[in-house]
Amino acid sequence: MFDNKRIIPFSPPDISELEINEVAEALRSGWITTGPRTKQLENNIAQWIGVEKCVCLNSQTACAEMALHVMGIGAGDEVITCAYTYTASASVIAHVGAKIVLLDTQKDSLEMDYEALEKAITNKTKAIIPIDIAGIPCNYDKLFEIVEKKKHLFEPANKMQAALGRIAIMADTAHAFGAKLNGKMVGSIADFSSFSFHAVKNLTTAEGGALTWRTIPGIDNEEIYKKLQLLSLHGQSKDALAKTKLGAWEYDIVGTYYKCNMTDVSAAIGLKQFERYPEMLKRRKAIIEKYDDEFKPLGVETLNHYNETWESSGHLYLTRIPNITIEQRNEIIIKMAERGIACNVHYKPLPMHTAYKNLGFDIKDFPNAYNHYANEITLPLHTCLSNEDVDYIIKNFVEVVKKYV
Repeated sequence: MFDNKRIIPFSPPDISELEINEVAEALRSGWITTGPRTKQLENNIAQWIGVEKCVCLNSQTACAEMALHVMGIGAGDEVITCAYTYTASASVIAHVGAKIVLLDTQKDSLEMDYEALEKAITNKTKAIIPIDIAGIPCNYDKLFEIVEKKKHLFEPANKMQAALGRIAIMADTAHAFGAKLNGKMVGSIADFSSFSFHAVKNLTTAEGGALTWRTIPGIDNEEIYKKLQLLSLHGQSKDALAKTKLGAWEYDIVGTYYKCNMTDVSAAIGLKQFERYPEMLKRRKAIIEKYDDEFKPLGVETLNHYNETWESSGHLYLTRIPNITIEQRNEIIIKMAERGIACNVHYKPLPMHTAYKNLGFDIKDFPNAYNHYANEITLPLHTCLSNEDVDYIIKNFVEVVKKYV
């Protein structure tokens, strides 16, 4: 089934003439930094997810970090996340000066070990960052049950923390834009949710992200929105759009903050991607269902993206080949590459990376995460795949993998 002329990239951006034309219009308008298109994208996302406000910034990482700042989390605090993720889930904890607490996954799931989570909570724990890996919602009911159970340990350090009254659930929803859990949109479930619109994500703005949050009793959502505007734009009391009003040049700097706003050029891409997004989600689901039909009978383990409880955003198609070694996993990836099919691995656990080794983490303390990683292969899953591409991937993966299962 080898075709030396066929090249299937892992995750190219799906950009149509709609996005190209909208970017051109943004450029012609003379308004290319944060402005009306960014505000429109924020409003569209908030309405779709079912929350009062949304802030669009230049990355998911910025969204997650600014959320920690909004909650006043920093030096002396602890934030818990999972070892099986990309670095952004944990690095933001270090950025604000808090202590990173890493947990192993469950033995048979990529979600964090909830029993270990309950034991890891101390009076210094201010937030938990769960990960909706591959676009599948984690067990939010269990997370809220745990933080309610541990309320007696919580020591609020400011007004926001006191209003919440417990450890914050600040989800890494980078993969999960459009996912649902029990009929509720991801982004309206956790206290804060940080989405990614990076070039490889389902919906892209080239670089970008969005932060949504649930209403905190006693806290005005507009107050949170304004705080996020200040944090993301140098602490400047007026953004560029506000300064265009007649005679409104003057502004104040109210804090020595950060620079991570989204531009209208990026938002222009996002606005048209958003219009196309329902059909893009349907296409991802169709590809996943076809993959499942072909791979599960082989004994290849895959994630459950769709059932009566949740609906994934279908971001990644992770597979595990039982009982193979890391060397055999790498052989399979090379064999697929030789056939023109780019595969990937999600993820190399954080304690295997130099930065986290230097922080004192050891992969030996995370055996489940290591075992998930050792035989994992991620196949191409994106909306630029034709039906012929999907068939080609299936036939070649079956041909390569059947020698190992």
